[in-house]
Amino acid sequence: MVLLRRVIGDALRARRQGQHRTLREVSTAANVSLGYLSEIERGQKEPSSELLAAICDALGARLSELLREVSDTVALAEQLPGVLVPMQDEPAESKPAPVAVRKATNRGVRQVTSDGKVAVSVRQDSPLKATLRSTRVRPAERDVVCAA
Repeated sequence: MVLLRRVIGDALRARRQGQHRTLREVSTAANVSLGYLSEIERGQKEPSSELLAAICDALGARLSELLREVSDTVALAEQLPGVLVPMQDEPAESKPAPVAVRKATNRGVRQVTSDGKVAVSVRQDSPLKATLRSTRVRPAERDVVCAA
């Protein structure tokens, strides 16, 4: 089961860190306590819609963009087999996992990649709790077009 507050928190933290901003800077701009914002980012608290809008505004992001990112992450997790089910430790002689799904044994972490554009890291914290982290995979090479 995916905890929506964790996916929202991960998305907010990724945006904040992508801007190289501190919790203090964003919490001041959003008029929320630093501790509460930290709890939201860690998925321990679920923000109200008003508070989420204030945090997005402080980050210079649209609420719809953040919710779309969260929705895409959850939708991707729902479509991939075995991501949202409890993970069990597999014996060494079991069949190998497909190339698209890699499991780090005894840590409850799976790395799942779809079509090469999105990577999803899933950590199974307990049978009913999973943490999803999604990142967009950027190609190493870019097409360069020159006009003369």
